[in-house]
Amino acid sequence: MTVTRQHVSWAVALCSFLVVGTAAATTPTEDGPRVDFETVDYTDGKDTFQGFVATPVGATAARLPGVLVVHNWMGVSDETRAQAARIAALGYVVFGADVYGKGVRPNGMEQAGQLAGKFKGDRALFRARLLLGLGELAKHTRVDASRMFAVGYCFGGTGVIELARAGAAIKGVVSFHGGLDSPAPADGARITARVLALHGADDPFVPAAEVAAFEKEMATHGVDWQLVKFGGAVHSFSEKAAGNDKSRGAAYDARADARSFQLLGLFLAMP
Repeated sequence: MTVTRQHVSWAVALCSFLVVGTAAATTPTEDGPRVDFETVDYTDGKDTFQGFVATPVGATAARLPGVLVVHNWMGVSDETRAQAARIAALGYVVFGADVYGKGVRPNGMEQAGQLAGKFKGDRALFRARLLLGLGELAKHTRVDASRMFAVGYCFGGTGVIELARAGAAIKGVVSFHGGLDSPAPADGARITARVLALHGADDPFVPAAEVAAFEKEMATHGVDWQLVKFGGAVHSFSEKAAGNDKSRGAAYDARADARSFQLLGLFLAMP
């Protein structure tokens, strides 16, 4: 494993890691708490991946809860780091997993769709890559492995629910505007984590039948789950880079972003 360190404040992270930042309303202080970033190369013995660790500066506890963050269909990006910084600032060690592999980054939407489609079509491979990232989080010296969570965005939102379906030993998963479908609904029986799905009520990429099937899967298997729909929100509602044109089906929604992040904080803080 290779580690490269970078030290930034949470507020600076949003400026330097994003062309367009995330909601300033979530900044706990005027300057923002400092967050340390470490670039991490890791391997499954065959392929190499490049993720990162984000830790809050000044946290006094020897060990902190850990959060696995799973990127959207563009791979590990400035957006991924900015979201990780928001979460780390709440007092968590965050590991940004790399599902695609080191140096494998889409150059546009067409390639992103192809890469994401590869893993959505091979859930076993998807789960293997996610479990690998979770293992990296668990072995971090500052992480309390008994208090780990997974948070994902769009493609990553689909991923964290797959991680739960794989029976991962984590406290909970949070999906931001992710796909809710499952090729094997019976795998819901393996879920031990609590599940929070944050969903745009007007998301055209997640049809009502898919939402209903997800609800049935969760209920059938007695999962501790919540589905929160944000009225007027479409796909990618937490990502400013999605723009403001809802007619495209994917757009940023400041209200849904702020409210969903508050719900994330409450969910992570639950005993």
